[in-house]
Order: sequence, then structure tokens, then C-alpha cells
Amino acid sequence: MSSLNFSQSDVFIDEQPPSMRKVPHKFLGVQMDALSIPELNSLIAESIKQNHKWIIANHNLHSLYLYHNDPKMRAFYAKAEYTHIDSMPLVFIGKLLGFPLKREERVTYADWVWPLMAEAARKGWRIFYLGSKPGVAEQGATILRQKYPGLQIACAHGYIKNNQENLDILNAINAYEPHILMVGMGMPRQEHWILDNLEQIQTNSILTSGACIDYVAGAVPTPPRWMGRVGLEWSYRLFSEPGRLWRRYLIEPWFLATLFLRDVWSLKIQAK
Repeated sequence: MSSLNFSQSDVFIDEQPPSMRKVPHKFLGVQMDALSIPELNSLIAESIKQNHKWIIANHNLHSLYLYHNDPKMRAFYAKAEYTHIDSMPLVFIGKLLGFPLKREERVTYADWVWPLMAEAARKGWRIFYLGSKPGVAEQGATILRQKYPGLQIACAHGYIKNNQENLDILNAINAYEPHILMVGMGMPRQEHWILDNLEQIQTNSILTSGACIDYVAGAVPTPPRWMGRVGLEWSYRLFSEPGRLWRRYLIEPWFLATLFLRDVWSLKIQAK
């Protein structure tokens, strides 16, 4: 097994080579990177090769609402090296506003988890997954190990009760020396946890992965992939978990509509 040989004195390089950076897009008041799955895997490989410590975040409609209403979320995204798009409606909105976005530049973990794990198994990347209910993460990790022989993945549930448990989690992560840390606690808890513990985390790529392992374990139903491609995945999730998601999908978009109208107005002003 290869080792990162981390120590408390290690200094992670946060600058990135210009060749890796695509021009980000800014609309609805946030900045996003148009990245496909192969490009995201390449960024992870680059962070490992150069021994960077990068946050690779994502935006969907819910995170946009949180971003504009939660100062801590704004602080988190300010720390992120890359923020990919995890919402087909965001791709559609971006295209309406004139940005050259492609369908394959919408990346959700329900799609990305499989090629990411395949790449990790092939290249010997170690993964630590923090999140999900007790037992669910290990169930998902077992499925992934069976599907991708040689995959190195450790996990811990995301229900941290006190400072001592949090310290134990950090010690477990750093002892495992992961190349990739996936934090799947749901928004905004996962972003808050990363922001609070960023200086203590020793890894190369930090991913906000939501219900990724829950999908793998079957604890949360995975929407049919065609629904994601046409922007209807939200309706499947709302039907599956109405009590938890009704506000996210039926109330929050009205706030985002005002951001869209503001951007349309700005384009009209610029065109004059």
C-alpha cells in the first residue's frame, strides 16, 4: 500500500496550475465550474499528484438557496477550489442566460460514484467516507468493495454528538491517510463540518457527497437516470420523501426565480 506520509508538519499546497482551470461561470449570484465526470476525476488525480488539499464542492438549487441565506455556507464556498454543477435545472438556466453549458457538465453523485470508485480502485486511491446513519455507510462500502476489487475505502457514520467524538473522527480520518475524503451529511451540515474542521483534516480532495452512499446501499431510492438527464429527478425525490423535501422543491425555487429575473434584467441592461 502506498502512503501519503502525512504528518502534523505537512504543508498542503493550495495553488493550482493554470492549465487545470477552466473559466468559471457566474449566474444566480454564485460561481460554478462546468466540469464533466472525467474532468472531475482528473482534478482529483491532480490534487493527489501535487499534494494539494482541495475542496471540490457542488451547487444545486437547494445549495443556492442556502448560499444566499446562510453566511457560513458562503464562507464554505469561498474556500472551495472548484464547485461543479449538480442540477440539470441549473444547466438549463445557465443556457438560457447564454452560458455554453452541456448536459454532461451536470454531475450528481448517483452517476459519479461508480466511475470515481473504479478510478480509485485502479489507481490505489484511499477513500474515507464520513456520513449516513450508523451501518448504512459500511453497507454501501461493502457493495463498492465487491464491485471494485482492490478498492480501499473506510467509513464512519455522520452522527457526531460531541467534541470528543469529533476528535475521534478526525484522528480516524488522518490515521487512514485518505487521498479522498467524502462527507455525506446533507446540506448544510456537511459544508459546516468541513469548514469547522478544515485545518485539522489531512487529505487531498474533500468532496461534499450528500446521500451518495445511501444510494449505493439502497437506503434511499435512486431516481431513474433518465429523469436526471431531463431535469425531473427532483420530482422523484419529492415523491419518495415528501415530508423532508417539500419545502426544498416547492418553496425555495420561488426565491431563486427572483435571482434569475435579476440576471435577465442585467443582460438586458448590458445589451443596450
